[in-house]
Amino acid sequence: MAVHYPGEAAVARIGAGLFDHSVPKQEWTHAAHFAATLWILRYRPDIVPERDMPGLIRAYNEALGGVNDDHNGYHETITQASLRAARAFLGQQAPERPLHETLDDLMASPLGCSDWPLAHWTRETLFSVEARWGWIEPDRAPLPF
Repeated sequence: MAVHYPGEAAVARIGAGLFDHSVPKQEWTHAAHFAATLWILRYRPDIVPERDMPGLIRAYNEALGGVNDDHNGYHETITQASLRAARAFLGQQAPERPLHETLDDLMASPLGCSDWPLAHWTRETLFSVEARWGWIEPDRAPLPF
């Protein structure tokens, strides 16, 4: 199994880096998105991810020179689906299990493929402007979590 981050400090760097915009763009990978999400879910009870992640991700994108528009940057449906997935996956783990191990298992699961949402949404629906700006229910198969 692939090791995405060597320990808890590495996961914490990614999680905190979303807030202070210190994660270089080239490191903001699919695994990094889930690492930050797991870290927030476990260690930031002051954050309501479903409410706060949109602003955090948009601000991160803009700080690194990106844009959030109809075709780039923040994507509401993918973010909210990923939050549900990460919350469900983390909920199946022992509370004391290191996050870097949880992340490695998550990435070894079907969620580790960045196109996992296409099992639930058609490409046309998922990549629509409406799905980018707001939650759209799956049109292919319901989410299992």
